[in-house]
Amino acid sequence: MFITRRLEFDAGHRIPDHKSQCRHLHGHRYAIEITLGGDIIQQAGNAANGMVMDFSEVKALAKTHLVDLWDHAFLAFAGDTAIVEFLGSLPGHKTVILDCVPTAENLAEKAFAILDAVYRDSFGNHLHLERIRLYETPNCWADAVRKAPIA
Repeated sequence: MFITRRLEFDAGHRIPDHKSQCRHLHGHRYAIEITLGGDIIQQAGNAANGMVMDFSEVKALAKTHLVDLWDHAFLAFAGDTAIVEFLGSLPGHKTVILDCVPTAENLAEKAFAILDAVYRDSFGNHLHLERIRLYETPNCWADAVRKAPIA
């Protein structure tokens, strides 16, 4: 069984080598869809009985480990030194320094790597992260998917 929870956040970025508008500082209203796989929990008395995972718990974990960290932040590539230095000069500015250019593709992979360790089997139902879909705009998104089956 697969379940999906969608959350949204706002963040700024730039793609330094882009040949068009994306090389400039700008922001997006990102949406992230977290798809989990697992068996439906069948445990009488368990609050998650009949679920793969409670959607509120999916949300709470995503907010704690990713969304609240990236929301209203500038996602900056460590190699974009001029921007990193500029943002560092702004007192109290919320900046997230990444080891990759913050494209939709790279952010989806980064989000998958962060959240993969968060969503793990806790009720004997083989819970695992299956896919991250990151929308940069309503019409443009990237999918990071599990490459190997869960053992």
